[in-house]
Amino acid sequence: MRCGDGASSGHRLTRAPVALSREQIESFRRDGHVLLRDVADGAYMSGFRAAVADAVARFKTETKPLDERDTYGRAFIQVTNLWRKYEAVRSFVLEPLFGRLAAELLGVEHVRLYHDQALVKEPLGGRTPWHQDRYYWPLATDDTVTVWMPLVDIDEGMGSMSFASGSHRGVIPEDIAISDESDALYERHVREREYPVYESGAMRAGDCTFHYGRTIHRAGPNLSETRAREVMTMIYFADGTLVAEPAHVDQNADLEAFLGGRRPGEAADSEMNPLVV
Repeated sequence: MRCGDGASSGHRLTRAPVALSREQIESFRRDGHVLLRDVADGAYMSGFRAAVADAVARFKTETKPLDERDTYGRAFIQVTNLWRKYEAVRSFVLEPLFGRLAAELLGVEHVRLYHDQALVKEPLGGRTPWHQDRYYWPLATDDTVTVWMPLVDIDEGMGSMSFASGSHRGVIPEDIAISDESDALYERHVREREYPVYESGAMRAGDCTFHYGRTIHRAGPNLSETRAREVMTMIYFADGTLVAEPAHVDQNADLEAFLGGRRPGEAADSEMNPLVV
């Protein structure tokens, strides 16, 4: 089902096309993450903010008060695949510029969408534990990347991103879902391997971070009593990727939810995973 009046779908990027520098590409591949400023202008971002907020209000499933949730539940309200549920968000999720940046950072010609997700860290929402996105994805590649874009200006105390630089190239101690346990495990791993921790800090609407699916990362709590940290993320993978045999129950859930009926060994090219660029 697709909802919305499509008003936001008329918004277009007005900045000149972003050109990645060699330094930015090398930094991403070395560290596993990069922060890009002014990828989109504020008017473009604000044009989609209301549509995303409306979609989250319509489709969120979390109804408990913050103090009755577990750590994962306090971290954010999460709604996935808005591009399929809400027409007004579709052009944002499938914006070719974001896909082109992902492809250039990965060093591939084309990327497909795995899924999008809105992540709203409510006022006084909790921390997002250390974790790896790649844990959840039954994809037979490490050429995966997530773009994380705030829809509103955020400061250091609203839950911006932190990355363990270089962790995407290291050996991961074990697969584990985002949780208090993953936080403790990866905190110890980051400390033992002496990975530098990069703090994204304050970001404006239109700034974004990109990180590999294997990069260990976290976000702080939202200390604001009045302002939500509203973020859209899109996950991309290299075109030509095959579906992998799920390694655990969480990957099996993703197989059923995000790959359009494709089975292990088949190309991940369903209508749910369109070419973005």
